[in-house]
Amino acid sequence: MDTRIGSRKGQHQGELVRFQADLIMSSHTSTLLFNGFITLSTAGITVINHGASLGVTVWAAIVLLTLAFRYVAAAGCVRSGMIAHRPGDALTLLSFGALVSGLAWSALPFSVDGFEGSGRDAALFLIMVGTASGAIVKGIGYSQLAMAFATPLMLSILISLMLVGDSASLLLAVNAAALTTVLYRHSLSAEQVFASNELAKLQAADLALSLSDAHDDILRKNGRLEVLANCDPVTGLANRTHFNSRLGGDVARAVAVDEPVALLLLDLDRFKSINDSFGHSAGDAVLMEVGRRLRRVVGEDGLVARLGGDEFGIILTGSDARPRALAYATDLQNASQEPVPVGGTTAVICISVGLACFPAQASSAEELMAFADMALYEAKDHGRRRIREFDPALKARIERQHAVEQDLAEAIRDGSVEAWFQPQVRLDTSAVTGFEALLRWTHPRLGPISPPEVVQAAHSQHLAEALTEHVATAACDLLTRLPALGLPEATVALNISPREFSLYCVADMLGRVAGPRGINPALLEIEITEEATLDTDGAGEQLKRLENAGYKLAVDDFGMGHSSLAYLIDLKVDRLKIDRSFVKGVAGSRTNQSLIAALVGLGHALALDIVVEGVETAEDAEVLALLGCRVAQGYHFARPMPLAALFGWLGADRPATSEEGRAVA
Repeated sequence: MDTRIGSRKGQHQGELVRFQADLIMSSHTSTLLFNGFITLSTAGITVINHGASLGVTVWAAIVLLTLAFRYVAAAGCVRSGMIAHRPGDALTLLSFGALVSGLAWSALPFSVDGFEGSGRDAALFLIMVGTASGAIVKGIGYSQLAMAFATPLMLSILISLMLVGDSASLLLAVNAAALTTVLYRHSLSAEQVFASNELAKLQAADLALSLSDAHDDILRKNGRLEVLANCDPVTGLANRTHFNSRLGGDVARAVAVDEPVALLLLDLDRFKSINDSFGHSAGDAVLMEVGRRLRRVVGEDGLVARLGGDEFGIILTGSDARPRALAYATDLQNASQEPVPVGGTTAVICISVGLACFPAQASSAEELMAFADMALYEAKDHGRRRIREFDPALKARIERQHAVEQDLAEAIRDGSVEAWFQPQVRLDTSAVTGFEALLRWTHPRLGPISPPEVVQAAHSQHLAEALTEHVATAACDLLTRLPALGLPEATVALNISPREFSLYCVADMLGRVAGPRGINPALLEIEITEEATLDTDGAGEQLKRLENAGYKLAVDDFGMGHSSLAYLIDLKVDRLKIDRSFVKGVAGSRTNQSLIAALVGLGHALALDIVVEGVETAEDAEVLALLGCRVAQGYHFARPMPLAALFGWLGADRPATSEEGRAVA
């Protein structure tokens, strides 16, 4: 046991010496530069007092040479690894350099012709005393180096003063000797304190290492938690915990002193693509650079924090907090235009900003945070790289969105979300050839909810599969009843969002719904957008499965995207639906007529059926028939309708005019 204790003490002494070497090296270059500046300043003073002198010039040159020697020696210690592996030898070499510099400095009084230490050259004594004192104070961790430099200077001062011999000089010499004694005692005492502290740290480390592995793991995690208590480890900014605490405190103070608080939330646009393309180390480098820019713009005027991921926050207080926040937001937008090095290249990292203020807009810290967050996402939803300030209308939209999201699951279960059907008819005979299933939901409090809102809420609540399965069930139920209505060959189209292919297996879901009902897959048409045909990674395999299962494939809103003709052929798409933007008012638009004729020709060339959407007038329907369109749907024929109304419409003598068609819906 004693041997191990002795061994640890020896190791501690060695580590202490290395700490001392590291401490000296941490400020060695700046110390030499300052010493060089003082040397030149001292030489300048002697020229002012005595005129140009060869002795002073030689003295200054020698001092500067000793400083250069010390710099080269220190650099050699670093390059050779002496600091890490032989710190004692490095300290000896550095102390020798300090001694050489001290000896050179001590020659100053004897290099000046007619030196008057207690007269006009007293300033030089003060510089020498100050330089020696500074060396003692700066060398608190290792007194030998400090004393090696300071001792020749103080002895030179004492000798010079005693050589003058008058009472004033002798009194100054006594004071200089007393100061020297105090400085030396301080240096030795400071070194002992430093050594005691470092040895105590090393002993504490030994105690920690002696604990069990489990306890050691807890200590490491606790240490990590202490580091993260207030500081983000990547950017060095405040972290979310500190930010939240500060926000609550600033709002409480604002209530007491009646002044506003402004909160900026910032989000990096498309930051995920940087991590995906260049790795998380590149992403961290970008975050650090953004943090530096935030600090540069805001400075000490507010609290800047990284809240997590690529989101940052800024808290500003004071009577003009809001205008300052808007100005900083603009400055940050401008600063974001500076390219950032990323993975060997550069990129412009744009930011979106949301702003909210207390008490003008929010009544608590929690509301302030929520409202700034709403404003931020409003900025991102409107094209990113935007600045948005919270307003009550935004709150109403968010509350509506939350209500839709919260009530959607129950609405699907109880059937409040319905599938309505819009007929598709032949333009030449008005015979019904199929139907398109469309979402309808009338919320008990909010009223009608648009289909895009329903789909968005389903995705955010992970209800996309349940929603589509609900509509698919209604579509299959309609297919089972169409033969009895004299429409055994009529199809029903079901819209599938491209995002759904990455969430679940559409073919498996349709199999669960259509299989037990004995549905012919060829009568169930899957409508997809053009983007899905291009997403070969996300949708290609599933589209192939749907095709192999026998379902019809239709491309919706054709002409609005960038479909690959080769991929359309490879997928064996059955039908193209021409977007309503080309159809509306086609009777009076030669341009749209030409476009539709071209699309119809393309469909015929690829042996694809063509359906035109959004037909609203008899004139448009007549022109479309002349252009070669065979099947159409739109308000001219019938609006979307629930099953009960649809069955009545199918059993009645269907009117041919758009006004009567609208009356049916």
